Amino acid sequence: MGDSIKKDQQINIELDEAIAEGTYSNLAVITHSHSEFVIDFVRMMPGIPKAKVKSRIVMTPEHAKRLMLALQDNIRKFESLNGNIKVDATPAMPLNFGGPKGQA
Repeated sequence: MGDSIKKDQQINIELDEAIAEGTYSNLAVITHSHSEFVIDFVRMMPGIPKAKVKSRIVMTPEHAKRLMLALQDNIRKFESLNGNIKVDATPAMPLNFGGPKGQA
């Protein structure tokens, strides 16, 4: 995402332990205004109709486009090694993931 950074410059990026573990998300909700894009990463659980936002990222339109281009490049590289990623033409919101309903 930093193609405007000169090659002789180096960025030192820190990654603390808690962030390095990552946060699983199986849904992203994207909204925007004239000045920013907001991406909410959500984790939906089987049989539970309520989901929580686990992370929110706010970025400028330029950075959102750079993210999109970086994702496209990485997906192209992934698919060249692993085959095409199949995506449903009309994805549904799987509130129960097709599994059995929970019982208490």
